[in-house]
Amino acid sequence: MASLKEVRNRIVSVTSTQQITKAMKMVAAAKLRRAQDNIIRMRPYAQRLSSILTNLSRLTDDAGSNEYSQQREVNRVLVIAITSDRGLAGAFNTNIAKAVVSLVNENYASQMAAGNVEFLTIGKKGYEALTRRGYKVIDTYTGVFLNLSFDTVRAAAEYAMERFTAGYYDRVDLVYNEFKNVATQIIRTEQFLPIEEKAEAQTQTTATTNLDYIFEPNKEDIIRELIPKSLKIQVYKAVLESNASEHGARMTAMDKATDNAGELLKELKLTYNRSRQAAITTEILEIVGGAEALAASR
Repeated sequence: MASLKEVRNRIVSVTSTQQITKAMKMVAAAKLRRAQDNIIRMRPYAQRLSSILTNLSRLTDDAGSNEYSQQREVNRVLVIAITSDRGLAGAFNTNIAKAVVSLVNENYASQMAAGNVEFLTIGKKGYEALTRRGYKVIDTYTGVFLNLSFDTVRAAAEYAMERFTAGYYDRVDLVYNEFKNVATQIIRTEQFLPIEEKAEAQTQTTATTNLDYIFEPNKEDIIRELIPKSLKIQVYKAVLESNASEHGARMTAMDKATDNAGELLKELKLTYNRSRQAAITTEILEIVGGAEALAASR
């Protein structure tokens, strides 16, 4: 059985840890509120812009003028993995790494064997997880979440877009956590490039066969500006989703850690009281035994 001093030291250590996890939970809760507000405001705009993007892509495909919709044989692939810069968020970052591995093994095994799958990470933890697995990470964007804005994210989108239109990559995929609620994050794997017509967009297109846009000043200029912006917004939305998911995951993890520390403290205090009572009983027995021995010697 551990000594009283050892148990006391463990109680002090666990109490300090519990205070830290409780503080981290409160900080995560405050950040989550702001991140949740940001993604809730962004979703309707991003969804509507994505719908317009799909329709514009369909309109321009006929003329062959949309370079972001070009379908090519998939030889070289870029996977953009969005994680966080910090840990202590449960399985938040690990799940992204597992999703990336699953994506590569299921869809790009031959390209991976040929060394034609590259990775770009947003978040330090994604970089660390993929490099440990021996994957080729060409670049990583860290510190993005310290001052999260469209300008801090668009560089990653622009890199992927430029390399795709140059013909270097034939496919670009996004892997990130979508925020559902505090306790639930959904892993999303989306095709970023080339632009694909989603099932819901196809349904809307069928229902609005005669859909027509009025272009001002002209169709070419608007398409040239709108499609790249929509693609950058898509990446920005994914980062906002991941940011909200991170704070939700950290809040949940710290809440569980605080509860676990509380349970451990109960066990340690019970052990301490039992050890203390045993020590007192032993001292009493020694005193009684000594008194009896003294009395017998007289």
